[in-house]
Amino acid sequence: MNRIKTDLCIIGGGSGGLSVAAGAVQMGASVVLLEGHKMGGDCLNYGCVPSKALIASAKQAHAMTHGAKYGVADAVPSVDYAAAKDHVADVIATIAPVDSVERFEGLGVQVIEEFGAFISPTEVQAGDAIIEARRFVVATGSGPFVPPIEGLDTVKHYTNEDIFDLRTRPDHLIVIGGGPIGMEMAQAHVRLGSKVTVIEGAKAFGNDDPELAAIVLDNLKAEGVEVIEGAQANKISGQGDQITVHTPKGDFTGSHLLMAVGRKVNIDKLDLEKGGLEFDRRGLKVGDDLRSTTNKKVYAAGDVAGGLQFTHVAGYHAGVLIRSLLFGLPSKQKTSHIPWATYTDPELSQVGLTEAQARDKHGDKLEVVRFNFHHNDRLIAERKNKGLIKVMVVKGRPVGASIVSPMAGELIGMWAMAIANNMKMSAIANTVLPYPTVSEINKRAAGAYFSPRLFESNTVKRVVRFVQRWLP
Repeated sequence: MNRIKTDLCIIGGGSGGLSVAAGAVQMGASVVLLEGHKMGGDCLNYGCVPSKALIASAKQAHAMTHGAKYGVADAVPSVDYAAAKDHVADVIATIAPVDSVERFEGLGVQVIEEFGAFISPTEVQAGDAIIEARRFVVATGSGPFVPPIEGLDTVKHYTNEDIFDLRTRPDHLIVIGGGPIGMEMAQAHVRLGSKVTVIEGAKAFGNDDPELAAIVLDNLKAEGVEVIEGAQANKISGQGDQITVHTPKGDFTGSHLLMAVGRKVNIDKLDLEKGGLEFDRRGLKVGDDLRSTTNKKVYAAGDVAGGLQFTHVAGYHAGVLIRSLLFGLPSKQKTSHIPWATYTDPELSQVGLTEAQARDKHGDKLEVVRFNFHHNDRLIAERKNKGLIKVMVVKGRPVGASIVSPMAGELIGMWAMAIANNMKMSAIANTVLPYPTVSEINKRAAGAYFSPRLFESNTVKRVVRFVQRWLP
């Protein structure tokens, strides 16, 4: 058995683990990284990257059928589904070297391509190696949750881990789950020529502002996505090439089934009990410093830390950990400034509190600023000016923003910056942006906050009239 001593042992080669490893080794720490599957984790191989690549193919097909309004004749695209999947694979392959074993070994990280498991509170075993480290970071991420629905084990069903390997376009894709993954894949497939039915047990886009979610749902339905809400999948049956999902709202039959009902953290292989670690189904029990509540040598990053499950959160956790692990400085995570986006068309994005959450927390102190994208000149020129921004403001500072529009994932960045840095609405209003750009909508929303204070104030009007009388 090979014994290794190191400053830092990282279990998991996804976004969080790789970010910690790269930062730590370049700042002088000795680092061992364990990854028993694919470097880059879920995001590169099964999630963010392949889904956005397939969405890009679908967007191109959709554009061909909607050119007439620009003076370009509509055309029926000839979709090669297998070639679209080749595009997905090529995008993954292009990004993969940044996350590769070779790159990290070149940085000085000792990479062991084995799964790691605790054998004591101070040791982890990976293959024939036992690693004793000053500190451990568990960054094993999450995978698709597949609920125990009667009959599911009797039919072929896909998750985000294998849907991108499918080479034949589904005639009729049934998606169970109306969250971001399910709705993104639903729209992508309907644009690529499949019939699509989404079955959701509660509300589609249930974590987003319902007013904004309704705008996206209306667009998806107009494109042909059938969305069945409040329909719990009770049973699944199959015969030949047909799969039927039985719900209280009826039976729905298609050729392929995608399960997209949520995520479960990857902790089964870790033997956490042997490491003296407390955990539950959401992940390790950690404090705001991401340190284990029961084993002070162990930290968590990303999905396994039990909070928001986004790639960029894992990267953010890495920054929090590097501060404390390498420099011994107090460092804690917070979530009030964390944005997220769903890449449907139009996109949905959120940072901070939704309107409902802000009303519950701040009551009468809350002001909600609304601005409609109908008035954005850039999007008018592109005939894509359907959207809405809502900014939740308390005492002159934004505490949340919700956007539905083209490029909503880009637009939310300004509000994430404002909330992260405790900026006032005046900072947004004072920003000069190039014309015409979509980002002007953020400045216009800030202007909508100040407009009543300037244009509807009798005090302001009296001051202006006084000044005008005395100006030379």
